[in-house]
Amino acid sequence: MTIKIVTDSTSDLSNDIVEKYGIEIVPLSISVGGKTYLDGIDISKKEFVQMLTSSEELPKSSQPSAGSFEETYRRILDEPDTTHIISIHLTEGMSGTVNSAQAGADLVGENVTVVNSKFISHAMSFQVIEAAEMAQKGHTVNEIVSRLDEVRNHSSLYLMVDTLEYLVKGGRIGRGKALLGSLLKIKPIASLADGVYTPVSKVRTHMQMIEYYKKQFLKETAGMKVRAIGIAQVEAEGLANKLKDTLQQVKDIPVTITETSPVISTHTGPGAVALMYYTDKE
Repeated sequence: MTIKIVTDSTSDLSNDIVEKYGIEIVPLSISVGGKTYLDGIDISKKEFVQMLTSSEELPKSSQPSAGSFEETYRRILDEPDTTHIISIHLTEGMSGTVNSAQAGADLVGENVTVVNSKFISHAMSFQVIEAAEMAQKGHTVNEIVSRLDEVRNHSSLYLMVDTLEYLVKGGRIGRGKALLGSLLKIKPIASLADGVYTPVSKVRTHMQMIEYYKKQFLKETAGMKVRAIGIAQVEAEGLANKLKDTLQQVKDIPVTITETSPVISTHTGPGAVALMYYTDKE
């Protein structure tokens, strides 16, 4: 039995990984300046950030339609020897993508399993890559889905935004609170608690952010095997590299840095940095 893995464009997967495992990416769309773009296809990440910072209105993201998912699933299942699809998507707490995927799966039948990753970016791609590796090794659908539960339960994501402007535009905080926060130079840090954006701390400098991330990383990985570390950033590569260097001083394993998807950067704005990792028992 051949199992194929499907995900969406917020997974921040590199082209090398996509090609290595034959992963199918279904893009979300972004509307800005009266035009609609397919994430990762019609517009580059850097082009989008330029539009984001010059646009008075917050760009709007849209999940793929159920029809798009149905078409993708049917095309894949028509391939020789492909008998099942595991479709892994960004948290339902931020997008209706997983619901569209499930609606598309319902139109196809019993050969598609849809998974709510409850994460975004690298924290979602940890599950996608794990599923793809297990599929290549011949594991069953049930074995893969069970393993994804473990990966999800042992994953962490922390996100710092450098400006409150985009949280205001997105309706996550009020203008009065944002004005006070800006005067105090506050940079909020949030996690994804059960897939929902959840404020957990605030800092005033980038070094305080790095120290907070380091403290959380050490606490949550103590006595555990760190399987992967990913950093997503929006026009903040220098800061992301400083964070990477700090983490590698305490845990010498590879750290992947990615410019994140326009769908995510719409809500964070430039300067945002997110740290993600997952662990197993030693």
